[in-house]
Amino acid sequence: MLNVENKVIAITGASSGIGEATAKLLAKNGAKVVLGARRTQKLEKIVEEIRNQGNTAEFKAVDVANREDMKAFIHFAKDKFGRVDVIFNNAGVMPLSLINALKVEEWDNMINVNIHGVLNGIAAGLPIMEAQGGGQFINTASIAAHTVGPTSAVYSATKYAVWAISDGLRQESKNIRVTIISPGVVETELGCDITEESSKGFLKELRKTALTPEAIARAVLFAVSQPDDVDVNEVIIRPTASAF
Repeated sequence: MLNVENKVIAITGASSGIGEATAKLLAKNGAKVVLGARRTQKLEKIVEEIRNQGNTAEFKAVDVANREDMKAFIHFAKDKFGRVDVIFNNAGVMPLSLINALKVEEWDNMINVNIHGVLNGIAAGLPIMEAQGGGQFINTASIAAHTVGPTSAVYSATKYAVWAISDGLRQESKNIRVTIISPGVVETELGCDITEESSKGFLKELRKTALTPEAIARAVLFAVSQPDDVDVNEVIIRPTASAF
């Protein structure tokens, strides 16, 4: 039996893509999922779908870049179900651009969402997990945490930060599991905020060979379902046909 049933799992970036697919798969396997994102209408629809299949789900609006908002989201999950077993820090943005385009506001937004968002999730959940004697953080990095290309310098920097923060937390923890999920190219809304035309074309070309969000959801399920003394440290998952 998978080590998933009745686990309370909070997921950010859950209104589409990887977050949505993961919420549905974990709920199907018996988890109690709590979905967070800014687009509450989408969350409400996803939660209704999960419940109609006889599974357990709640939702709450959250801006991961806001520390108090993130704390309220995690405590909402704890208040609903009495504990928080897994926090999937999945929310992220990817407005790719060449550095000389000087998209400084976009740089700031990537740092706030991709780095501070993960740190805020850890800050909100770590005291709860330490008090209850265990738990698991799953943080979405990227293949961009391992390789850098034109247009991805700042994005790669934020995802390397996620990798470094996650591995540091893992080393410091005795009974809290930490997993890094590093997807290659996935067909999601990520990148919809790109404003530089050449970068839009680059991403479109990459996505000619792309994974589905469900492929990443299965990797998350694998990491969650391991026995409590087994920590899957990182999963790098890429399309077979892609160099990235």
